[in-house]
Amino acid sequence: MTSPRRTLRADAQRNREHLIATAAEAFASGRTVSLDAIAKRAGVGSGTLYRHFPTREDLVEEIYRDQIRPLRDDAQALLATEQPAQALHTWMCDFAEWAGERRGICEALVAMSASGRFGTGPVCDEVQRILGMLLTAGSEAGELRDGIDAADVGGVLAGLLSVAGAPEQRAQLDRMLTIVVDGLRAHG
Repeated sequence: MTSPRRTLRADAQRNREHLIATAAEAFASGRTVSLDAIAKRAGVGSGTLYRHFPTREDLVEEIYRDQIRPLRDDAQALLATEQPAQALHTWMCDFAEWAGERRGICEALVAMSASGRFGTGPVCDEVQRILGMLLTAGSEAGELRDGIDAADVGGVLAGLLSVAGAPEQRAQLDRMLTIVVDGLRAHG
């Protein structure tokens, strides 16, 4: 992925922005679209796409980079109105719904988790920060165990989304998340 410190030439920046817009439109169609097809639709070579986005996950994360930020506000609102363990559960359910509405994000999170890359891009980084905030609040309140790694919980969440991420599986996901949160509770 292009480093945020590196300034792109104007034409390279236009290509990058056009690739993001084209990919977002393609993913919104609901069909699986190859990266080569996205490059072709954008009118650039595959090499241009892969220079900006070496993997599908990099492209998907870039598309949803700005859309995840409001989930932090949601987590803070939940912490203001619910006990931390319940806020964590509710937020994870809300995140699953958010992810389910965005084509490709669940697949990208699962692939990143499986490859050990969870937490190396903008969406995963923000998910980890939010989970960290919720876990810290739970630990400070004595509801959740100390020392829980947000990346581990994010990986578990990605795994659960891989088996129960579809909208028709929400009841199963809710039960599974209850088990996860119960496992994170402080003992004694």
